[in-house]
Amino acid sequence: MTTQTPSITSKLPAVGTTIFTVMSTLAAEKNAVNLGQGFPDFPCDPALVDYATGAMRDGFNQYPPMTGVPKLREAIADKVATLYGHRYDTASEITVTAGATQAILTAIMCCVHPGDEVIVIEPAYDSYVPAIELSGGVPVCVQMNLSENGYAMPWAAVAAAVTPRTRLIVINSPHNPTGMILREADLVTLADIVRGTDILILSDEVYEHMVFDGGQHASICRHAELRARSFVVSSFGKTYHVTGWKIGYVAAPAALTAEFRKVHQFNVFTVNTPMQHALANYMAEPAPYLELPAFYQRKRDLFRDGLKGSRFRLLPSDGTYFQCVDYSVISRLPETEFATWLTSEIGVAAIPVSAFYRQPHESGIVRFCFAKKDETLQAALAKLARA
Repeated sequence: MTTQTPSITSKLPAVGTTIFTVMSTLAAEKNAVNLGQGFPDFPCDPALVDYATGAMRDGFNQYPPMTGVPKLREAIADKVATLYGHRYDTASEITVTAGATQAILTAIMCCVHPGDEVIVIEPAYDSYVPAIELSGGVPVCVQMNLSENGYAMPWAAVAAAVTPRTRLIVINSPHNPTGMILREADLVTLADIVRGTDILILSDEVYEHMVFDGGQHASICRHAELRARSFVVSSFGKTYHVTGWKIGYVAAPAALTAEFRKVHQFNVFTVNTPMQHALANYMAEPAPYLELPAFYQRKRDLFRDGLKGSRFRLLPSDGTYFQCVDYSVISRLPETEFATWLTSEIGVAAIPVSAFYRQPHESGIVRFCFAKKDETLQAALAKLARA
């Protein structure tokens, strides 16, 4: 008798292995310097590890509250209030999540119903559209403006994309993959677009502490009118160099948080206990996140200076730990083919920006990650000079 596994109709038929996995695998095979996937190759502060191991030894190894350890939620509220001038209620407006990706999925699933439209601004982080599709929503993709001066928000196109079915607009600043940042004028424009509607906003702010050249992060938390309709997402992994801990949080008005938590409790229910206690203790000292812009700006400048003599054209990088470059002088290959060639023949892995679009879109641009040790960046620069 033969056995046969029943077939499944895929909820995500267009989804395969992510480009990040593909390029990291190729980098390992070719022994290339991996500037593709966005994670540091240097350790976090040993004090943070000590706090985590101390929490385990102190017995914090069972379920914490579904909403997050109270001390951590209080630390989050204090930080947001200090930086952005608004204090969220720790009991009803802050939820600790299993990383930002889970936070994004949960926020979308709690408010998007079948047939609802969600505006996504491309290039966009790759989890947004699948989360919308899993919720039965309809992604409405609007492309950023691209010029010699880099990427800019297409606010006129966003406004034109709004219909009576629009439920949510997803924004991301500092922006992955482009390194663009929103400014206060952008928030004013966004407020004009959504005023008088029931449109919600999902604001992905995981790189909030990486804004360069003396700039200030334009958080939705600063803007009362937008804050009242927004889920704001951030990430401890990005801020404290612990991407593998997968801990983030969502701040939102009580009414939105109540719906968020209904999904959250049946998604992950709760999040790693000792790491929450470690982060709560570590956040008592604000210096690590206050000094982060200078830390990463130095790496950005090292990387940009090293590329000035190359044939790559540098696009602005005002935030995040990513640098986009135009390679059109070097090659006419499509972006994925160029990234493959760069990894295999030059020995440096990058991510094609075309991977951040729902439909095929070629701009002749790839993204490098400079969240690396100086020696890693120097090794990559020496190779890239040959491209």
